[in-house]
Amino acid sequence: MFEQEIREKARQAGQAARVLAGLSAAEKNGALTEMAGALVQETPAILEANQLDMAAGRGKGLSNALLDRLLLTPERVKDMAAGLQEVAALPDPVGEVESMWLRPNGIQVGKVRVPLGVIGIIYEARPNVTVDAAGLCLKAGNAVLLRGGSEAINSNKAITRVIAAAAERGGIPGGAVQLVESTDRAAVNTMLKMNGLIDVIIPRGGAGLIQTVVQNATVPVIETGVGNCHVYVDDLADLAMAESIVINAKCQRPGVCNAIESLLVHAGVAAEFLPGMLGRLKERGVEVRGDRRVKELADWVKEATEEDWGTEYLDFILAVKVVDGLDEAMDHIHRYGTRHSEAIITKDYQRARRFLREVDAAAVYVNASTRFTDGHQFGFGAEIGISTQKLHARGPMGLKELTTYKYIIYGDGQVRI
Repeated sequence: MFEQEIREKARQAGQAARVLAGLSAAEKNGALTEMAGALVQETPAILEANQLDMAAGRGKGLSNALLDRLLLTPERVKDMAAGLQEVAALPDPVGEVESMWLRPNGIQVGKVRVPLGVIGIIYEARPNVTVDAAGLCLKAGNAVLLRGGSEAINSNKAITRVIAAAAERGGIPGGAVQLVESTDRAAVNTMLKMNGLIDVIIPRGGAGLIQTVVQNATVPVIETGVGNCHVYVDDLADLAMAESIVINAKCQRPGVCNAIESLLVHAGVAAEFLPGMLGRLKERGVEVRGDRRVKELADWVKEATEEDWGTEYLDFILAVKVVDGLDEAMDHIHRYGTRHSEAIITKDYQRARRFLREVDAAAVYVNASTRFTDGHQFGFGAEIGISTQKLHARGPMGLKELTTYKYIIYGDGQVRI
């Protein structure tokens, strides 16, 4: 039953996408403003639906962290509406001429930004993603087929009903914003194989969800990031700066993909740096798991296992290792990192340049926290996720990353000889 539903919704989205591609920035911005106003106006109904999800989540024993992601409040709904207004204020990439050149035979060739078409977003229990994804996709001229987690089904139904109706009132064609309402996991597999109806799938969530999508999709996938991120403290680091960055990168918000999960420290400064650093982490409730040399400096540290080096904890847990230099640090990152965000703390220019050049990640930092890997922080205004792959998009994905390009050619009768 759900397969027929999804196929019909995807077909409608495809029809809407053809119209969307030709809408002006003013038309799309007007619809986004209408959607923002509707969210605020319909806040009571949205919160009522969210309370059903919260009650069900408590009954299932969801963790406090997951319940917090699921929870909507008047302030959070207002923030979602403000996010749509921010997207409306961003430059429209559709129709942007990236370059144009004249060939010797007189034809002009141009490279122009165009929408991707129909985007399938598969995500977990974060109802705010419903609004973020819809707003970004519409602004970039795309129709969107949303499939959220079962934990947020009531919230997502209410939100989609509100914003889809508002989008239509604002001039967006019907079918441009739709929700797959089936909570059957097989519905995801159906979406993953809808070549010809869905142009690209973007998964947002944990490692399990992302790998399920990547391994089973025949539709092209933009892989968003699992973040096993590292900070390497060099022996020529400003240690006060290093301590501040480590605390921020681990503790400011540990449940996000750009928080660090491992700390690597040069053996030359380990004895000076680690005892105080680890103590401050402990004060903030961080469980430290260290190698032999770390435990020699702080015997209360839990012994790290091989599994710890490759784990994205998304929690107040940090793996710590003492290394003998930059090469060992980069080797460790290459082996265990997920190509998301990596940082070096050093005063040495050449080492910083080597780290930037040789570390393979979407975002590579010198003397700054990995927590800046974010569309807002990079100045993109908003993001659909952090891509850790190399084709099409990498790093925070804003409006431009939700488009592709085509070539346009002007001639005056030329034929190929």
